[in-house]
Amino acid sequence: MDHFQYCYDFLSYNRWQTREVKIGSLGLGGQNPIRIQSMTNTDTMNTKATVEQSIRMIEAGCELVRITAPGIREAENLAVIKKELRRCGYQTPLVADIHFNPHAAEIAARLVEKIRVNPGNFTDRNIGKTDFTDAEFSESVEKIRDRIAPLLKICKENGTVLRIGSNQGSLSERIVSRFGDTPQGMVEAAMEFVRICADLDFHQLVLSMKSSNTRTMVFATRLLVHQMMSEGFNYPIHLGVTEAGEGEDGRIKSAVGIGTLLTDGIGDTIRVSLTEAPENELIPAKKLVDRFNGRKNAMEHRTISDKNPYEYERRNSVAVDKIGGGQVPVVFTKYGGSEKADVWVSHDFVATETISKDDSLTTTNDVSALSVISSTGNSLIHHERNIMATAKISTKPRCIHRVYDACDKESVQLNAAADFGSLLIDGQCDAIFIETPNIADSQFPVDLSFSILQAARSRFTKTEYISCPSCGRTKYDIVAAVKAIRAKTEHLQGLTIGIMGCIVNGPGEMAGADYGYVGSGIGVVTLFKGKTPVVKNIPESNAVDALIQLIKDGGDWQDAE
Repeated sequence: MDHFQYCYDFLSYNRWQTREVKIGSLGLGGQNPIRIQSMTNTDTMNTKATVEQSIRMIEAGCELVRITAPGIREAENLAVIKKELRRCGYQTPLVADIHFNPHAAEIAARLVEKIRVNPGNFTDRNIGKTDFTDAEFSESVEKIRDRIAPLLKICKENGTVLRIGSNQGSLSERIVSRFGDTPQGMVEAAMEFVRICADLDFHQLVLSMKSSNTRTMVFATRLLVHQMMSEGFNYPIHLGVTEAGEGEDGRIKSAVGIGTLLTDGIGDTIRVSLTEAPENELIPAKKLVDRFNGRKNAMEHRTISDKNPYEYERRNSVAVDKIGGGQVPVVFTKYGGSEKADVWVSHDFVATETISKDDSLTTTNDVSALSVISSTGNSLIHHERNIMATAKISTKPRCIHRVYDACDKESVQLNAAADFGSLLIDGQCDAIFIETPNIADSQFPVDLSFSILQAARSRFTKTEYISCPSCGRTKYDIVAAVKAIRAKTEHLQGLTIGIMGCIVNGPGEMAGADYGYVGSGIGVVTLFKGKTPVVKNIPESNAVDALIQLIKDGGDWQDAE
């Protein structure tokens, strides 16, 4: 198998044919539509609140409801929650989210239709060890087998599906010692479980690779699919960018990661994780999958990428002024009044390389210093890849141009993020040019362009927030905290702030943040500088101001202009 094979066809849309699993009566993978899901953020022991929130999610379109079960009591209460939902007439499958506790998983597997385990903390326990011999590594894999075998037996008996979900921020020290905090490490952590499950003849599996870094999430998922192809597996894939944030930034960041992989034909179910009420996640999720559900496979020919799709590599181009040559991608606009855009172009703008509306490829002579690709077809990245494959490749800087005719901003944000995000993650853009003729705000496409560049980690022009959607483990008002922190820090260009619901996964999953605001108990927060806890267990009423002071003490504060 070619090292770079991770999708059926690199040049056209073809959904990867995965194995179907049944989650209750819901089919996932195979020929089924791409499913959408979300997760409650209520206390699992509060049955009334969890049921009411689940109903709001279901009525908004949620096809799988995930509920945290950190301990035995919460796992047992899933039976009560499920019974009440069924009494109210809702048959939507439930998913138990498990961390650290195999016994909770075994209880939940008898009660709900699916459970999710994290290979980073389901069996391994971090003790500060940084070096493992081959014998120790093999012994740990055998421990996984011993620990998971009883769970798989229960899943088989009850028809329960298992999701093996790797998170970059919670890889075990054993995996990190050998593979690093990398896509390869994420994949190997999951594949250890997959091989054991297959050996024990358990195939009701779903897999996921989660990260708040869109590049990592995309590269890890592609690498996972390649590894499964290599070993003869085709289990369904769950997609999501974890800790994406809230508002338009959270939606754009999710669309960059999820949209890139859906365009590759990868993904059987998605979650748009937002630090908002979970029912708010379903509208953008549905808009994303509606672009792909029902889309026909091209099946014209089978092609494989000629570049490494698992690592970031910028295309080679010469510098023309401030465009290309390894410089950060620039933003074009037709509106001269924009204060932020890098380049203003006239209204007689002409693309030097175009794709016609009927999706056929035409190439004209390159007569300018800039190579421009315009597309009105259904799949911008496949059009661009076809140009790379069929047109004369030059080292001129490349600008990607597209017009979006939608009238509502959210639809444009999601579609543009999915289109341009995939090109940016693959390093194929030197400039982006978005037009939105049916949206009156002329600044909107410029702001959207910069947001997409940041979400794809190509250019940082504002504060970066890593914030989790929260769940039943969160014991403070994270939604209010995110809004308060953003209001006071959004002018700190280039700074990354993590705002996490709990101490269980928060510190790991906000890895790379300059400062962290992490729930550590009921109504209390611990502040981090980098990976180090600096101010512990302070009341949330004082925590935002304390965070600002910590940023000032760290020398990273700037007064807003």
